[in-house]
Amino acid sequence: MLHDFVGWVLATVDAWGYLGIFIAMAMESTVLPIPSELVVIPAGMLAHQGKMDLTLVVLASTLGSLVGASINYAFALWVGRPFLEKYGKYFFVRPALLHKTDAFFLKHGAISTFTGRLVLGIRHLISLPAGLTRMNPAAFALYTILGAGLWSLVLALFGYFIGGNQALIEENKLLITAGVLSFVLLVLAGYYFWQKRQTA
Repeated sequence: MLHDFVGWVLATVDAWGYLGIFIAMAMESTVLPIPSELVVIPAGMLAHQGKMDLTLVVLASTLGSLVGASINYAFALWVGRPFLEKYGKYFFVRPALLHKTDAFFLKHGAISTFTGRLVLGIRHLISLPAGLTRMNPAAFALYTILGAGLWSLVLALFGYFIGGNQALIEENKLLITAGVLSFVLLVLAGYYFWQKRQTA
């Protein structure tokens, strides 16, 4: 079944072009487990072959991610927040916890949204606490675009420079993940020391 699902994703990108990338990445940013690597890397390979434009691949991927993330954000804001405020105590979510989460995202929402878009597993969920804590929509959109755009660019360039060599893709996927995680850790470390200097 998983093989069929992966085949469907690849067929969608191939047949629908930029719209397929947009749709797949919007789905990837909501709740469906569509690995962005399966969408953007093949699109980068098609760009290498001259069948797609690399800039439009990154743009379609980024905008799709923004739309999907915005759906999660809106759901958490309009449905999740009222629900937790009314029934959260039955799920061990006390008002004090919501207030702490609000305070955290008020102070660290930008860096959390940006770096969260670069980490597998977190990128699908980071929009939910942003919506729950009523993060500024413009700031949410900006940092989602920056994070999703950077991730899309990395994957598209990888597919572009690898070309049609499937073996190299398999060999280097972990290297990409490790590189991006290292970048995230460097950003977080820089942010941490900047925060310390601001409060010193």
